[in-house]
Amino acid sequence: MFKGREKEYKQLIDEFSTKRKSAVLVYGKRRVGKSRLIKEAAQNFDGLVVSHLFSRTSFEGNLSFLTRSICSALSLPQMTFSNLFDIFDFLNAQNKRILLVFDEYQYLKESLKENEVDSFMQAIIDSLSENIKLVLCGSYVSIMKELLLESNPLFGRFTLVMRVEEFDYLDAALFYSNLSVREKIRFYSVFGGSPYVLTNLNYEKSLEENIVNLLINQNSLLRTYIENIMLKEIQKSFDIRILETLGNGKKRYSEILNVLNMKDSGLLDKQLKNLISMETIAKVFPINKAGDKKKQFYEIRDNLMRFFFSYIFANEALISKFGEEEFFKRIIAPSLDTFVSFRFEGIVNQYFSRLVKTGHLQGIEDFGSFWYDDAKSGKNGQFDCVLKEPDGYDFFEVKFYEKPMNLAECAKEESQIREIAELSCKKTGFVCSAGFDFSDSKYECITGDDIYGIVRV
Repeated sequence: MFKGREKEYKQLIDEFSTKRKSAVLVYGKRRVGKSRLIKEAAQNFDGLVVSHLFSRTSFEGNLSFLTRSICSALSLPQMTFSNLFDIFDFLNAQNKRILLVFDEYQYLKESLKENEVDSFMQAIIDSLSENIKLVLCGSYVSIMKELLLESNPLFGRFTLVMRVEEFDYLDAALFYSNLSVREKIRFYSVFGGSPYVLTNLNYEKSLEENIVNLLINQNSLLRTYIENIMLKEIQKSFDIRILETLGNGKKRYSEILNVLNMKDSGLLDKQLKNLISMETIAKVFPINKAGDKKKQFYEIRDNLMRFFFSYIFANEALISKFGEEEFFKRIIAPSLDTFVSFRFEGIVNQYFSRLVKTGHLQGIEDFGSFWYDDAKSGKNGQFDCVLKEPDGYDFFEVKFYEKPMNLAECAKEESQIREIAELSCKKTGFVCSAGFDFSDSKYECITGDDIYGIVRV
């Protein structure tokens, strides 16, 4: 069953139904649901749909396979075209409404020298008739982003650009709506928001069983997915130890450099930029130190990849020695709640993001982490869930608990925050996955039920 993507789904339907010329760019990481989204929207198209998947072969080979797909969709005998222009001249002359989907466009693009295919497509789009709707779709994010650069021939040619991302915590929960709030948090923290991953989990089994059966085993489904799909297309561009170093945390540039024992020759900076372009990692700043390069941090974007590099990568010998279940008990189980607690902070920031985007949280200038260096106490550190208002900051302590949080603990946490003069604390709030054992207080208290109970839009 198709889940989520309501906004993107409607955008594509509207674009496909317009009477003007349409050229759409859809991009995003592998297995994030791009092709399925296009396919679902295409079912509403009033005309003929031709969907073709390009492959790693020569330009001539891709041209031949594309011709075969078109002839099959039009119920015509096999034909031969010498170039892309002839194909589109033929389609334009059909006097039919045709939706043409070029999936994995990057393979066609790479089959000729730099920008040559893009130049062909520029001329084709410029002369495209109104009865042809064209979609270019691709999963090599850095390559597809090149199409949006001013230096690229296709710059400014797309009537709709759509970046398809993994589901956030709320959309991911559509796949396991019957689970408790605690289990929803745990499943998302480990497995993330890839529709492919979420579809292949067994929700009749526990999180622990899914980790053992689908992730730890060397030949398991998700282990194969990570190693042969998520990492394969990027592993030539970086030292894989970078991701091992980041694991479940955040690291400064200097910290990564030291762990890898590298000289600052610029190589690490280049690799980090490549990983950011591929949307494998993110560079994050505290909201109060946006211009301070010493407070820039790098982190892995995908929860599943975080888990893999935190526990499984480089531990193959231990897995073989102990077996999957014993490895889980010894290596993963003791710190699993700590791993989830860090990811729960990310969920809370996603929750705030949804409230801001839907207008349910007004007057917020920014939100995210806050870094402090308090000279008076000699303390420094970071708060991960902070809202910036025009006259100060709202600090939220986030707790992944099995039992409700009590008022005394909230008061203690607040006093510790108030002791740090630099914080400019306007309001103190608390987020507890298990809720609170009190009702009336001066604090803003957000429960796990609140986070998963907001209206999806």
